[in-house]
Amino acid sequence: MRDLVQSIDLGVSHQRGGVTRPKAWLQNEVVRVGLAELLCTYVMMAFGLGSVAQVVTGRGAFGEYISINLGFGLGVALGVHVGGQVSGAHMNAAVSFTMCAYGRLAWKMLPLYIFAQLLGSFLAAGTIYAVYYEAIYDYCGGNLTVTGVKATAGIFATYPAPYLSLLAGFIDQVFGTAMLLLCLTALSDQRNKPAAAGSEPVAVGLLVLLIGISLGSNSGYAINPTRDIAPRVFTAIAGWGTDVFRAGNGWWWVPLVAPPIGGVLGAGIYKVFVEVHHRPFSEHDEAPVEEETAPLGKKENICANECV
Repeated sequence: MRDLVQSIDLGVSHQRGGVTRPKAWLQNEVVRVGLAELLCTYVMMAFGLGSVAQVVTGRGAFGEYISINLGFGLGVALGVHVGGQVSGAHMNAAVSFTMCAYGRLAWKMLPLYIFAQLLGSFLAAGTIYAVYYEAIYDYCGGNLTVTGVKATAGIFATYPAPYLSLLAGFIDQVFGTAMLLLCLTALSDQRNKPAAAGSEPVAVGLLVLLIGISLGSNSGYAINPTRDIAPRVFTAIAGWGTDVFRAGNGWWWVPLVAPPIGGVLGAGIYKVFVEVHHRPFSEHDEAPVEEETAPLGKKENICANECV
């Protein structure tokens, strides 16, 4: 999980002393990070929302609930490959907020991450809407609804099960995000049993898959403010209307507020129960890989390959 900031080698190569050196197009670190975070979020959301669209419009003929779990899990893994070494591939405002809260990301970078995640999620929603436009209209007969037998708004944003109260849903989102950040913190703890070098994308993808399998039925396991609100806004614009904000007793704010609380709580629990109790490092021990604690502004380690 060693996300050292590295240069993007793009552009025309030139010769120097017989060695070919690519010329970097982008020297501004902030722009590089923003573009990488936008693209990896887009990739994750395109695969995730696409899997939901295929299951819903296919009426079960082209996948089931597990297909959605796999779609988001594998989408997260590919997203980490796309942006992990540049932005850390958070793809989730709750992850970025938690990284800031524990000093792994400068607070001044939080707006950039959130904006990139919102834009990436919004563009992915628009893309999937375009790709599945005819399938959606064939499925619902042109009647875009948020609730009911032929509801299609759930392709893009999460909505609670009919039995779920706002309080229970809030707890559901806090707990799900807490488990996400607890496990991500463990996977990046170089003094414990971190994911093996190179296996981080798969490990994080499997974690998201596991959360979907075990904690997804109540409200669709958003556990990610930007993943939920951006597609929700898109559906409001695209024809579903303001019902996307009224459904579920005004559910829309729960995936916005609960995940950041859960993220800070989950990472904090791991630190209190495990990380702060690591024995002091001695000269006889093998030196652990430096942990990701420096803020981005110092151009050292950004943070772990953490997402959703």
